[in-house]
Amino acid sequence: MAEPISIISPLTPTSSTCGYCGPPGERSKTRSSYHRAECVASQLSCRVYQEMIDRGWRRSGTFCYKPDMKRTCCPQYTIKLDALEFKPSKSQRKLLNRWNRFVLQGNNKGASDPKSAKGKGKAVHVFNLTEDIHAGERSFVKDLTPAHNFEVTLEPASYTEEKFNLYVSYQKEIHHEGDKAPSSFKGFLVQTPLVPQPIEYPSARPEHLPANYGSYHQLYRVDGELIAVGVIDILPYCVSSVYFMYEKKWEKFSLGKLSALREAALAREIHEAGVCDMKYLYMGYYIHPCPKMRYKGDYSPSYLADPEEHTWFPLDKCRPLLEEYHYACFAHPEHSLKEPSPNPDPMPDIPFDVLVEAQYIVGITGNQVTVKPILLAKECEDEQARVTVWNTLDALGTKLAREVLLHFSYEL
Repeated sequence: MAEPISIISPLTPTSSTCGYCGPPGERSKTRSSYHRAECVASQLSCRVYQEMIDRGWRRSGTFCYKPDMKRTCCPQYTIKLDALEFKPSKSQRKLLNRWNRFVLQGNNKGASDPKSAKGKGKAVHVFNLTEDIHAGERSFVKDLTPAHNFEVTLEPASYTEEKFNLYVSYQKEIHHEGDKAPSSFKGFLVQTPLVPQPIEYPSARPEHLPANYGSYHQLYRVDGELIAVGVIDILPYCVSSVYFMYEKKWEKFSLGKLSALREAALAREIHEAGVCDMKYLYMGYYIHPCPKMRYKGDYSPSYLADPEEHTWFPLDKCRPLLEEYHYACFAHPEHSLKEPSPNPDPMPDIPFDVLVEAQYIVGITGNQVTVKPILLAKECEDEQARVTVWNTLDALGTKLAREVLLHFSYEL
């Protein structure tokens, strides 16, 4: 099956206030968060988006951006967890066991974990992530009647009133934000540029695993009530966490941490079903100065992407540089900076062969796309617009710059 083409519309990068270094529940007072490149993606193949996030990009709906790591107040490093090597910590296992105990036995505080019953002649339960993650689910529970009906379903990203109401509740109760319109929910967590593509399982696909790569909502229900939704992208090498929201009354169960266990288990299960390249859980950005984001480092072994070479380094080896510097370069520590850079980097040098092969869209008729070399675009004649185009190509990297089509839909 042919891979769909990938089309993006470059935007002039902007600055904004920061939600990571402001007071709790507030944003920073100044516009201290900077992007190196921005675009609106009309459509992306899942493989192209995988390669984009490996280079530090992230999406919010169809809006994609790459932080300016040297200038921004809170540098954002792409973090991934090796889902195959992941061994949940004692506290993480306790969280999952506590949840399963609640689902299976209700609020009987004196009850023991049915899987870990101890006594003469009884085997001690050995924790297994891909088994224990499903231990409380109605479709997996065979030998007993649980106290609660717990269901987790995976469906392509879509809008429903039920999901929207959960989103409004989460924003109000957890983030203390005002009323949200359905359009904000759709633009942020429903719309996606990813074109679904079949996952090639070597044998019959387990029913609870996805048939396609693409964007999904993972719905958590207890006794029919929607209590949480995880927004995820399933890509060729990873499950990528986009967002997670839940009803406040369930906060005591640490559902956000449980969702990370479930998403790591999903990546592992797809791998165990024969999709050998599926190995990681991408947990978004690791932001060292922000205490509320450091929990991502509790899942091990995790790796951070170097902001210059885009190679991966163990988080434990990155921490000393992150403690010492504002901007840390793991591949070239001598490039690290004690303070944010006051100015953006100069316009990058793009190899001439890349400029010759990079293309932009001059017309779309039905399913036919007409393209020309980027050097012929009028946007390259204006100095400021050319800086934006060059920064976009540089942020994509030489490989993707040759593949992704640019569509000048916005003023630069």
